[in-house]
Amino acid sequence: MKTLIRGGEVVLLDGVEKLDILIEDKKIVKLGKQINADGDCKVIDAGGKTVFPGIIDMHVHLREPGFEGKEDIESGSKAAVAGGVTQVCCMPNTDPVCDNAVVVKYIKARQKEVNLCKINPIGAITKGEKGETLADIGKMAQAGAVAISDDGRSVMNSLIMRLGMEYASGFNLKCLCHCEDINLVDGGVVNEGKNSTLTGLKGSPRAAEDIMIARDISLAESLDVPVHICHVSTYSGVDIIRSAKKRGVKVTAETCPHYFVLTDDIITDFDTFTKVNPPVREEVDRLAIIEGLKDGTLDCIVTDHAPHSQKDKEVEYNLAAFGMSGIETSFALSYTHLVKKGIMSLNELAKLMSYNPAKTLGLEGGEIKEGEVADLAIVDLNEKYVVDGKKFLSKGKNTPFNGYEVYGKVHTTIVDGEIKYSC
Repeated sequence: MKTLIRGGEVVLLDGVEKLDILIEDKKIVKLGKQINADGDCKVIDAGGKTVFPGIIDMHVHLREPGFEGKEDIESGSKAAVAGGVTQVCCMPNTDPVCDNAVVVKYIKARQKEVNLCKINPIGAITKGEKGETLADIGKMAQAGAVAISDDGRSVMNSLIMRLGMEYASGFNLKCLCHCEDINLVDGGVVNEGKNSTLTGLKGSPRAAEDIMIARDISLAESLDVPVHICHVSTYSGVDIIRSAKKRGVKVTAETCPHYFVLTDDIITDFDTFTKVNPPVREEVDRLAIIEGLKDGTLDCIVTDHAPHSQKDKEVEYNLAAFGMSGIETSFALSYTHLVKKGIMSLNELAKLMSYNPAKTLGLEGGEIKEGEVADLAIVDLNEKYVVDGKKFLSKGKNTPFNGYEVYGKVHTTIVDGEIKYSC
């Protein structure tokens, strides 16, 4: 069966144009005006709405196997398509850790069973994410891993990290680096600054992140291999990455909506939904993150979707788990705070959320063009709604954005030409 999306404002790489989209055999076969819907063709009326390339969230915690009480592949996939996300890359800090081909194959098999969004497993750099011995990187690559990372933990041993980068590059994989010097963090739970002093909560300094960003970039530069820096939160980290790019280092980087929307003023009421790693920082950092997105220093917007159960969060701040549930709000927050405020155009946002993630990891999709896979999100940019974590399809209701007014409601999500979500 063919599908025709009629009359939507289509977000292309170089602008937005009112076009019809004809889909057949999972692919976009034609873009144009007034395409005829002949034969057996399903027609979707997108009049008054915007057709956005399917979002690729390359930093997600699906928790399965091992922590299904927080999230599982089915609930995480439902949350993803509700947010216009057609592909996710899931981090390896599961139980057992995704450090071998067996777990990679399990995740791929579960994705086929659930059959909603596409799921790309990320393997661990080290066995058990302990930072001591390299994982079976080659076998994971053969099984379908798209990158490696010890996300949630930095590989503190620089020699092990170097070996991981070298070995991964031989399989055309990138290291996705969680940058955190655990010795400098020293138990910190929020940004080190005025608000950590006011609240009495132990602070984590920017230097803890920046030192590891600099180290991993230095390793990549010396080896002449690519590296990707995860969830950048500091103004100084942005500067380090910008300088490296000017030198020609093969570095890409990402950030998350909470780093360009929020500041650490949110911690003053001790709401554990605000506890995330790295921590939300100060206004100087928020503005630098936005500037980094604008000038290309930061390549991708991801969520670091980290769902937790109520029992993980309904404890005192120091004991609460790190992480925010964000996959269902990422588009609306990004559109509201970046495009609607005039900071960037809609097609520039599409590059950050779809095109660049695809290119960073060598994935299909990421743009709307003839011959490309039909992964799309149909959104109403004028529809305003209030974020309510209790209504999330994710098991993780832990969002600091409860009560925020946002624009950009996802109405339909299409994966491989099939409707996977509709409201």
